[in-house]
Amino acid sequence: MAQRIAVIGSGGIGGVIAEAAHAAGHEVTMCVRTPFERLVLDTPEGTSEVPVSVVTEPGAVGGFDWVVLTTKVHDVPSTAPWLHKLDDGTPLVVVQNGVEHRGSVAELWSEGPVLPALIYVGAERTSPGQVVRRSPTTMQVEGGELGSRFVSLLEGSGVRLRATDDFHTAAWRKMLTNVAPNPITALTLRRLDVLAQPDVQELCAGVLAETIAVAQAEGSALTQEDADKVLADYTALMPPTNGTSMLYDRIAGLPLEHEHITGVLVRAADRHGIPVPLNRTLLTLLRAVQPHPIPGA
Repeated sequence: MAQRIAVIGSGGIGGVIAEAAHAAGHEVTMCVRTPFERLVLDTPEGTSEVPVSVVTEPGAVGGFDWVVLTTKVHDVPSTAPWLHKLDDGTPLVVVQNGVEHRGSVAELWSEGPVLPALIYVGAERTSPGQVVRRSPTTMQVEGGELGSRFVSLLEGSGVRLRATDDFHTAAWRKMLTNVAPNPITALTLRRLDVLAQPDVQELCAGVLAETIAVAQAEGSALTQEDADKVLADYTALMPPTNGTSMLYDRIAGLPLEHEHITGVLVRAADRHGIPVPLNRTLLTLLRAVQPHPIPGA
């Protein structure tokens, strides 16, 4: 049965989620700041227009079966008008990097349940309403009744979607895929081809080793084998012409999410007394590139 889905955010991830929801047979409304007339996706399968409704005023929406939040963590406060309007018992799917899925919306969403979600996809918004998806899409959601319902919701969309009973470990595993490529590409203004350089590979290995130590202290089930696999995947599976969300944001002059990837890691390391000199150095450089308030400071 077709359902009504609100997608908050029109970046690369918002466009991909809208594409998937439409492909699964649902009615999609995109809640955005910058209006656009058409949502067009350029994908490996070809270019297509995705039929969506586009709204810019929170007062003009309501009556949805699902709400999907696709903004980065630091942009969540700007979505408060949408979340306050739509928080009527409807489930909220939070699709974000990092490990703060529930915490990022805790003060803004109280009536409906929250479903944390992870997404793996090479996607870039090139202009309002124009998204390039360079890879297939894989998603993971927290297990349970709500997670199973969301998996069923996107059946037929082409998205490889599954629920996991250990979302905490899954989120830290996703952190492994972000914590080295995102800062390095953003700082060098290079795409993923930079990761093939031997000295950069060595840097990535050190960053990941530090991350494993912190992830284990935080209660995840990750091991060094996970870090070794992710490091190999950097060059084996990630096309060198792809970028990262942090690189795209720096090029576009948008705020970076370093405080909610590398910053989260460094703050957790400090709580546990774990030395993370490589991640701390990357965070220092990212703060120098684009300073903004440090969470909890």
